Amino acid sequence: MSFQINTNLDAFNAYNALAKTSASTAKAQLRLATMKKINSVADDTSGFKVGKELEAGNLKMKAQLNNISSGKNWLSTGESALILVNDKLNQIIAKQEDAKDPLKDAASIQNDIKAIADEIQSILDNTTINGTNVLQSNDFSFGTGGSASSVINIGSKLDMTSNQAALDAVKAGDAGSLTQSVTAFQDDVKAALGYIGNYSQTFASREEYLTASIANNTALISSLFDADMAMEQLNATKGQIGTQIGTAMLATLNAAPQGLLSLFR
Repeated sequence: MSFQINTNLDAFNAYNALAKTSASTAKAQLRLATMKKINSVADDTSGFKVGKELEAGNLKMKAQLNNISSGKNWLSTGESALILVNDKLNQIIAKQEDAKDPLKDAASIQNDIKAIADEIQSILDNTTINGTNVLQSNDFSFGTGGSASSVINIGSKLDMTSNQAALDAVKAGDAGSLTQSVTAFQDDVKAALGYIGNYSQTFASREEYLTASIANNTALISSLFDADMAMEQLNATKGQIGTQIGTAMLATLNAAPQGLLSLFR
């Protein structure tokens, strides 16, 4: 025990110990409040940097997942429309075969073909997403990753405008509509449906990869930032008890020099 009055070293040492205990207790209590073990860069500089980079990567990949969702919606819309177009082209081909029967009414068949062709035209003109025509776009791309190779360009693969002349011919509803071939048109529709199938598989693969990557990043972020609540509760409780004891000891050591007064009686 110190017998100095001007500088009570024992009390200063107790004060320093109490300050450390209080700081440790406050850190544990903050972690309990935020449920995070890293609340500032000072807590873990390298961990904070890595965690924020992972969070940025997750945000980017979530945006890419949104792009994939839009791409899948685009393909689904195009698929539904092209299946309808293909079915109606089959109807036109069947009507043209009917017209080869001399006992059939050619004029009525021409009107039927015109009505079907008008329906096809309506589908081509009105298959749109957000004001963009799915079947008449020359170029439409969806970014699904950070590199140029991850950009999926599907717009031109669904473009049916090259078949407009054949469609106009059967829309005329005259004798020419009975002989106008729509085979090339149908081939383009089937090819586009094939592209849709391939691109759908690509989107599904990219989606699976990104979902797994986000899950892995999230696990790493959790290991870096999330607090062990049970351990922090133990630390907080230990700190509270230590603070109380430290405060009592500081008071005792701070009053110790009063014992020198007995020397002056």
